[in-house]
Amino acid sequence: MVVVSAAVIFHEGRVLMTQRPAKTHLAGKWEFPGGKVERGEDPRDTAVRELREECGITIEVQDILEVSFHAYPEKDVLLLFYEGRWVSGEVQHLGVADHRWVEPGRIGELDLPPADAPLVAKLAAR
Repeated sequence: MVVVSAAVIFHEGRVLMTQRPAKTHLAGKWEFPGGKVERGEDPRDTAVRELREECGITIEVQDILEVSFHAYPEKDVLLLFYEGRWVSGEVQHLGVADHRWVEPGRIGELDLPPADAPLVAKLAAR
């Protein structure tokens, strides 16, 4: 099982969404930015590291918003979604194909991985 930590970054009423690069699992899908938790790594630290490495921004991790499990044909994934606060930096495409700032109620209009569905429903109800 792969454990993934992702950040839900709210800024000016919108949420940061990133697009997965070509030649990766779920290439082209939109997602909440984050990545795989390394052995011995705190998932909150993973979210900070991944946002810095993939988007060039510094965040502060806050409360956990959702936990989701999905069994893909290739692997099982446990996702930990944390609310994050954007601290500094401009979003860059260092490890992502693209990014968008999306209103919470419109996130479900994007082509998302199935594991994100519980969080998308929760955000739409906010």
